[in-house]
Amino acid sequence: MLFCFKKMRAISLIFIFIFALKSNAQDSLRYCNERTGFSTQQLVAPAVLFAGGFATNNNIKLEIARIRNEQIPNFHTRADDVLSVAPIFIAYGLDALGVRSKNDFWNRSAILLKGELMAIGAGYALKFSTQVTRPDGSDNHSFPSNHAAQAFLAATFLSEEYKHTIRWMPYAAYTVASSVAALRIANNRHYLSDVLVGAGIGILSQKAAYWTHQYRWGKRKSVKHF
Repeated sequence: MLFCFKKMRAISLIFIFIFALKSNAQDSLRYCNERTGFSTQQLVAPAVLFAGGFATNNNIKLEIARIRNEQIPNFHTRADDVLSVAPIFIAYGLDALGVRSKNDFWNRSAILLKGELMAIGAGYALKFSTQVTRPDGSDNHSFPSNHAAQAFLAATFLSEEYKHTIRWMPYAAYTVASSVAALRIANNRHYLSDVLVGAGIGILSQKAAYWTHQYRWGKRKSVKHF
């Protein structure tokens, strides 16, 4: 019953995003394909997440896992699998409905692909070098959480593509990503330190993809704000 509720909530969230903005399709903006410049301020969130992850990589994470095992020992859901990639589908879905994102299809897709490759590379490099056992004992690839990295990468992608025209999109995107991190702990698949570092990897990887993109496709046009 709990799994069904979580699944319905995830699906409902996607449809709420789509239908809430469908009425604005006729006011869609033009693609601008503008470079996202680097700033040290953009490093704050990943730095805080990395610091938090390493700071809790001790008895704190073990205590949280113990409380989880006492309070919800049989909890399990696959909602985190869906929610970790939902922002990407939302970004492309909104564009298909006429609510244009910041970048055109080819630039947007190239940026996303670069971010994914960086996050996957960093995640697996750490997993195989640290060999941390998962809370459920299933394997030695707990640190960091690739689900959390994927979720926060997708949230950053959705936020960057729509934050200039849909002001509340970053809040919605990162709320979904945070729920994925929480569910990875609730599923007993990761420790708190795993999801914090994973989240930092996801944000930093996608930001770096934007900073380094050359915009070889499309023409720059002005943006019309809602």
